Amino acid sequence: MTIQTPSPFEAPAQVAFHRTELALILGLYGRMVAAGEWRDYGISNLRDIAVFSIFRRTAENPLYRIEKHPRLRLRQGQYAVVGMDGQVLKRGNDLKSVLQVLERKLIRLIEK
Repeated sequence: MTIQTPSPFEAPAQVAFHRTELALILGLYGRMVAAGEWRDYGISNLRDIAVFSIFRRTAENPLYRIEKHPRLRLRQGQYAVVGMDGQVLKRGNDLKSVLQVLERKLIRLIEK
């Protein structure tokens, strides 16, 4: 009996965030919770996309979505931050630089 390993060119059965990616996202999330801006999150691992949704309250639409599209890594970049209205705020291949658009909002909160 042989076990077939997926080819590096095949898409995985489900897209998910890696532990290092989640560490960056949850670090930002923790700072925003401490600032009183965010209160809840949700993670969706779908076939083509992984989504980390950020909520101000539990029962509303997400304020922001951090999306991972592995198929776009050679084009626009596999990470994107999407606003509540569906507008892409920042896109790229480096998650840390993509999350900086949300870090700026934290800096503005502290300056008030």
